[in-house]
Amino acid sequence: MSKNHKPNIAVIAGGDSSEFVVSVKSGANVLKAVDTEKFMPWLVQMQGLKWEVFQNEEKIADVDKSDFSFTINNEKIKFDFAYITIHGTPGEDGILQAYFELLKVPYSTCNVHSSSLTFNKWFCNNYLRPFGIKMAASQKLKKGETFDAEAIVEQLGLPIFVKPNAGGSSFGITKVKEVSEVKAAIEKAWNESEEALVEQFIDGNEFTCGAVRIGGKKVIFPITEVIPQNEFFDFEAKYTPGATQEITPARLPEPLFKKCQELTSKIYDLCECSGIVRIDFILQGEEFYFLEVNTTPGMTATSFIPQQINAMGSTLKSVISQIIEDKLGE
Repeated sequence: MSKNHKPNIAVIAGGDSSEFVVSVKSGANVLKAVDTEKFMPWLVQMQGLKWEVFQNEEKIADVDKSDFSFTINNEKIKFDFAYITIHGTPGEDGILQAYFELLKVPYSTCNVHSSSLTFNKWFCNNYLRPFGIKMAASQKLKKGETFDAEAIVEQLGLPIFVKPNAGGSSFGITKVKEVSEVKAAIEKAWNESEEALVEQFIDGNEFTCGAVRIGGKKVIFPITEVIPQNEFFDFEAKYTPGATQEITPARLPEPLFKKCQELTSKIYDLCECSGIVRIDFILQGEEFYFLEVNTTPGMTATSFIPQQINAMGSTLKSVISQIIEDKLGE
């Protein structure tokens, strides 16, 4: 790389899940935060086999998937780094990570193994459970599997949550209060994923905490308290302004604040995470129950991670620059 060549950074958005629209917003916000003094950012939008490079919201080229490059004005531009902001497949489940590993292109997120582990809620839960991480009891049902609603309710109680096992999002989640609603809820989850998870309901408040490891140093962000005006934090509550009250830093007594950050740090390490990760919990009494690990968390202007970075007195620009520099230098 010549001295005057700024590394070409692909900010990747889109994907093949129901969160496409949100990912596009995350991508736009990350693109804006890339330091143009140091880097040359490009927006790459992916959907299925359509991989396109955008500039000022106009498509300027198709991506050459053989070497992750594109050609403009007869000049071939090869990407030096991939900043992944796809929520769901293929950016959060290890698929894109494996592609970049093959091409030896450094990228911003957890590696293949860590991404696929955390994306599959059932695998992740059962991997973390023996380490003493508290979580709701759950059952997994494969698409089309026969089930006995009464037996499920007998084992897990009511209400229960039914959610897609893989999806990386808040789509397809139902809070079930009656045995009669179990079947429809499971079928709704199956629309989003090949497997449905049926989980015991933990009554408490939701908290979420981000973390990043840069250059061997781990930073745990301030915690956000999530107060949905809806019955629970669903897609609508997540992305409709005013549908959720979010307080960063969370109003927690110091020992609980610390406990949540320590738990976030422990799970980050156990799952061998990398890049910016957000971990969600439910607090019941004095206990934090683990919900899930988000390895490509929302990065829209109103998302939790940008809120937490601001509350910490830092900027998204600074954190993203550090991640890129750190990984480019490896």
